[in-house]
Amino acid sequence: MADNKGNIFKRLGKRISDVFAELKRVTWPTGEKLAKTAAVVLLVIVFFAVYLTLIGNGGRWILDKVGFYDIVETTATTTEAANDAAVIGLDEAAETVEETEPAEG
Repeated sequence: MADNKGNIFKRLGKRISDVFAELKRVTWPTGEKLAKTAAVVLLVIVFFAVYLTLIGNGGRWILDKVGFYDIVETTATTTEAANDAAVIGLDEAAETVEETEPAEG
């Protein structure tokens, strides 16, 4: 709670001066070290990009060979049965409507 004493601008100025003091103590890498580290990071990224691409394409090739992506065609009997059920349902609905309507005249 001792940090809350004083003006907000004084506390903010103290924090900023602490940050600059800490940055002066940092050991910064040389340009050569930075370039080598960046090169290693880029090589690792490229390696894993190629590796994951090969894994994905290999998996797709295996699934293609076992027939995972083959299109299954519906048979005519399945389609006809669905159409018959729909027609029967419509006929029954029409009969129900005819029975419930009062006769005109």
